[in-house]
Amino acid sequence: MTSPLWPESNMPIAEGFPGQRLRVLSTPLKARALRTPVTSRLLLTDVGYFPRAAGHGRTRPRGATETIVIFCVRGDGWVESRGRRQVIGAGEAVIIPAGTPHAYGADLSDPWTIWWLHADGFDIAEFLRVLHPEAKDGLAQIRIRDVLAMVTLFENSLAAMERDETLASLYLASGATWQLLCQLTASQLQGPLARADRIRAAQDYLRTNLSRPVRPHELARAVNLSSSHFASLFRQATGTNVLDYVRGLRMARARELLLTTNDSVSLIASTVGYSDPFYFAREFRRVNGTPPTEFRKRAHQENA
Repeated sequence: MTSPLWPESNMPIAEGFPGQRLRVLSTPLKARALRTPVTSRLLLTDVGYFPRAAGHGRTRPRGATETIVIFCVRGDGWVESRGRRQVIGAGEAVIIPAGTPHAYGADLSDPWTIWWLHADGFDIAEFLRVLHPEAKDGLAQIRIRDVLAMVTLFENSLAAMERDETLASLYLASGATWQLLCQLTASQLQGPLARADRIRAAQDYLRTNLSRPVRPHELARAVNLSSSHFASLFRQATGTNVLDYVRGLRMARARELLLTTNDSVSLIASTVGYSDPFYFAREFRRVNGTPPTEFRKRAHQENA
């Protein structure tokens, strides 16, 4: 670390805040769980809630043995690693990979209220591979898009640990933690609010206008982005390009109509944006492996 982090008269407090909640697995139980199917892939080892944690802080020169997630819901705090300090405010989370030297603490004037967890297991590396491209000095700082959903997932994780230490409860905690990490990863992929909102607006438009022609350059102009920038952001958020994304939406709607209506294939084709029913049938077969009439026939036979 570059400098003293706290005055000697105001040393940091690791825990012990009014209204706090926390659960920590014992070392022997943690070792057994990491050798057990399911929890060996993702294990929640520590989890807690510290409200208005005045004086809170920790220093780990050699890092922690697990990956740490800190989610700030009110106030401010900071995290420092390898000489770089990052301010963490309300609605932000920071991920500290296992083994990363670090220190963190609450702001002196407006101390943070945080949810936090430690997690271990083989699958942590998969999440970090997605989260790390935007990380600085080993830390990934993420603006959370849905704060209420994130709080709910932390609540679920902690509630499972508070119940007992049976394997069933560890499974429930692992499942909630998996969802939580997916939520973090989704927030990271969607990027900062401003640009992500533009892509989300484009996605909403495409979902509600399936019958309209798709012109990516016009869509980019509508959300005030260049065509190349829009294409890059769209692929980052969805994993595909605009045309393939729309094809997926159209085919999903076509399958629904084939299963739930008696509409002709021509009418369904028109409804989902294909003026040529023969082209629609070819596209449907390419995506679904069977022509639309055969798809409907098989589905009705299976559900008879």
